[in-house]
Amino acid sequence: MARHGMLRARPHELLPGTLRVISVRMNYLPAKAAFASTLNNPELGYVSRYALGRDYHKLLRQRLKKLGDQIQHYCLEQNNLDRHDLELHDLEQHDSERQGQPEQHTASEINFRPFVDSAPIMERSLAAKAGIGWVGKHSLILNRDAGSWFFLGELLIDLPLPVDKPQEEQCGRCVACMTTCPTGAIVAPYTVDARRCISYLTIELEGAIPEEFRPLMGNRIYGCDDCQLICPWNRFSQLTDEDDFSPRAVLHTPQLLDLFAWNEEKFLRVTEGSAIRRIGHLRWLRNISVALGNAPYLDSIVLALETRRGLHPMLDEHIEWAISQQLARRATQAVEVQLPQKKRLIRAIEKGLPRDA
Repeated sequence: MARHGMLRARPHELLPGTLRVISVRMNYLPAKAAFASTLNNPELGYVSRYALGRDYHKLLRQRLKKLGDQIQHYCLEQNNLDRHDLELHDLEQHDSERQGQPEQHTASEINFRPFVDSAPIMERSLAAKAGIGWVGKHSLILNRDAGSWFFLGELLIDLPLPVDKPQEEQCGRCVACMTTCPTGAIVAPYTVDARRCISYLTIELEGAIPEEFRPLMGNRIYGCDDCQLICPWNRFSQLTDEDDFSPRAVLHTPQLLDLFAWNEEKFLRVTEGSAIRRIGHLRWLRNISVALGNAPYLDSIVLALETRRGLHPMLDEHIEWAISQQLARRATQAVEVQLPQKKRLIRAIEKGLPRDA
């Protein structure tokens, strides 16, 4: 972050001559997202809905490239029309009138470069400036007509295009995202402590998940959507029309024990082209171990955990924790006790997002 700080603030250093940044969004919410039914069943694994289909980077980058090509083509056509008009006039007189004036921007000089979460660009700040939405208290971009279930992308270009106005912030006094976060990661409005965020813990963190957060993760094995699910503006969320973002059957409402049984070969095969693949098989098993530790006691869970012992010290730590949780639950004959935040979240989904519950 520090290394790229100046580039984040100066897009023209990523593309010399940059005059504008075109910010775009692409909806990713799939139909029948099964939010509540998955979160409410501790024997299932919850995968953040952005990761159920194909990785978005390549698709959105291709669309941005296509947009740049279309702008290039349009400018070329306009340039040809201008040239045709000039031919209808006295060119010598026209040229003499233009002596001493700077050369006009021509289509052949247009440069653009697409970015999709692949360079040090402050994409949320740019999206807010471009009027795509405002930054919510969970630090995500919110749009009054589309909520927050969308990806962001940028096209740097050296054309002096008109500038859009930012949207007015409309969170008001609402703090639903802050009070619903299972780990209290939103420590202040617009401030997320990544070290507490389940998305960070299950995706970015390479080592052991701190024990204090494991019970709070529930059955979330890749990412977390709670702060989006509770947000009132997501009542207006729009479904994606991209086939690439349709959920893969094996990842949509999957049984934890089935996922835990995958060997590395199957993991790599099933997650090919998916964002999940980048965490690797070891961290995949780590995350599922935690979820199994949070599930109601089953002999089959303890047996499955025991069969994975010895693969890696980091994984063993989570397996031993999960087994101890299972055995403690059996000893007390405990039933699942839902955290208040989870109960509230499930009710909010079923009431406000019945289409996606």
